This record gives sequence, structure tokens and C-alpha cells, in this order.
Amino acid sequence: MKIKKILPQILTLLFIVLIFGFFTMNAQENMETRGLDFGFGFLKESASFDIQFSLIDYDGSHSYARAYLVGLLNTLLVAVIGIILATLLGAVVGIARLSPNYLIRKTASFYIEFFRNIPLLLQIFFWYFAALRALPMPEDATLLLGSSFMTIKGFYTAAPIWKNFDVFFATLIVAIFLIFLFVRHAKKRQEQEGKQLPILLISSAIFIGLPSLAFLIGGVDLSFSFPVIRQMSQSSYTFDGGFKIPPELIALTLALTLYTATFIAENVRAGIQGIGIGQKEAAASIGLTPSQVLKLVIMPQALRIIIPPTTNQYLNLTKNSSLAAAIAYPDLVLVFAGTAMMQTGKAIEIVGITMATYLTISLAISLLMNWYNRRIAIQEK
Repeated sequence: MKIKKILPQILTLLFIVLIFGFFTMNAQENMETRGLDFGFGFLKESASFDIQFSLIDYDGSHSYARAYLVGLLNTLLVAVIGIILATLLGAVVGIARLSPNYLIRKTASFYIEFFRNIPLLLQIFFWYFAALRALPMPEDATLLLGSSFMTIKGFYTAAPIWKNFDVFFATLIVAIFLIFLFVRHAKKRQEQEGKQLPILLISSAIFIGLPSLAFLIGGVDLSFSFPVIRQMSQSSYTFDGGFKIPPELIALTLALTLYTATFIAENVRAGIQGIGIGQKEAAASIGLTPSQVLKLVIMPQALRIIIPPTTNQYLNLTKNSSLAAAIAYPDLVLVFAGTAMMQTGKAIEIVGITMATYLTISLAISLLMNWYNRRIAIQEK
């Protein structure tokens, strides 16, 4: 009996090893035929190409490893912003889908059916080649909010210039840690005594108060660099100073957010509908308002249903960000698996590193969401 159970597993493992060995030997033979060497020494070589948008210092004299880091950070930037915005929008639309108001309910339904049934790549093209291309040139841009400009070349706004930022950052970390301890204490007290502390109010006071003290007594100073228009030639203008958000990032973030939020909205709707009507009626019978019923009774239970499929959407959003190459946003695929691979010819090494990077990011998201899912699970005593 034990042999019958183990034998299929051994055969499957052997098959995988044989397939992997076949492709490895085949790749090695092809590389020897073409006179190519396998190795990662190229990462130390000068990249010799520029990247239009980078969160860290970079120019053509930096190494391919630095170029990889630039692409990775740009990918993570889109993924993090997209996940946050898609979660917020999806939660609102999902709740709106169940609204008793006919107009709100149908508007939410139309949004979901419209955006989730149009291919994501076409949505990216729409925002980049149609919507954003209709914006004015820098010389015709209108001042927004006293310090910003929205143009065809991107969004220009004031950039903060910090003095003693490390003090402010350390204070911010301490504030977040104190909020974490306070929330744990408040939940424990509520479980033991049934008393609910004003978590939002006190947490906001800590989050705002401690950094404010850093400004007052910690020597932290904050000033701003504002964008100023400059004429480059007779018909060309640009902005100096401030901070620029390129149109590629705007288009990609909009498309990923609007597309992914439709699936998250359906997850939220399904999670809420998965809670029995008796829960809502019991909560209403003790005097809770509809908003309190949703916040205190429905959502804590619905999260157990919402989180697993929403984790899949987070993974999809992160991987879909690789479509950025279609509009020349310098993400990991365009910078490393595109330009760097064409210059070095190290296809196997670069594709392998890129695949391993996306795998690592996906596993990290999965582990984090699974940990959170276990944390909020109802513990039976």
C-alpha cells in the first residue's frame, strides 16, 4: 500500500527532473554553438542607457544591477499604488452594488460591467494615447491648486525639501508602533470588558501629534520646490523644479486601478451577501444603525470570504503591471528584460532573474495576505 502511494510521486518527480534536464542541456548546447557564456558578471558592467523616470539616482554610467533596481522600484511603485487605490475603489463600488438606491446600484453595476469586459491593454492605450494626449502643452497649462500643472508631458507639482528628515521619519515609525500597541490594547479591553475605546480618534492624534512635535522641537524643517516653466527653444517648453509624474505612470495606474477594482468590488459584494440575513436583523434589533451593522457585524465576518479572491487580484495587478512596456513606462520588463537584454544578449540570465523577481513579489504578497487572513479568522474556543 505504501509503495502504491509513493510510486506516483516518485514518477512525477522523475518526470519533472527529466524535463528540466532536457531543456538545460538543450540550452547549454545552443549557447556553446553560438559562443555564448553563461554568467552574471554583466550586472557589474556599465548599462550605457538612460531611464526617463527613476526613484533613485541613475544615469548611463551606472551598472546593469542599478538599472535592474530602478526597474524593480518602478514596478513596485505601480503595484503598491494600484493595490491601494483598487482596494478603496473596489470596496466602495462593492458596497454600492448592494445599495437600496436604484441609481447608485445601477451606476456601480454599469461601472463593473464596462471596465472588466474591456481588455486591460486597450484601457492602458485609451488613457495614454487618447485621454492624456488631449491635455495642453506646458506653455498652455493652467495652474492647479496654486502649485501644480497637468500637461501632456505629465503632472508637475511641488516637491518637498526636508531638513533632518531622519528625525521626522524615526518619529513617524515610533508613532506607527505606538498605534499598533494601542489598537491591540483596545481590542483586548473590548473583549474582556466590552468597552470600546475611540481607536480612530486616539490613533489619529498619535499619528499627527508625534510628527508635529518633531517639527517643533526636533529641528525638522520642510520647504518646497515649485515647478517653473522654462522655454527650451522657440516652440518647446518644459518645467524646472518641483516633482514630475510622467504620463506613462498616470495612464498605467488609472488602467490597473479601474480594471482590478471591478473584480475586488464583486468580491466585496459576494462577501457581504455571504453573511446570513439573520445577522443583519439581529444587529438592527438591538438598535444598531445600518452603517454600524456593516462596520461592526457584517464586514468583520465578510472579510474571511473577501480576502482569498482579493489576494488573487493583487497578484494579477502586480503581474499585469508588466504591460507598462506597451507605453514605454520603465518598469522591470522594459528596463531589464527589454533594453538590458538586447544590449547584453544574456537572455537566459535576464529572463531568469526577471521571472524569479516576479515570483518573489507574488509569494511575498501571498504570504502577507494569508497571514492577515489567519489573523482575522474567528477563533473557536
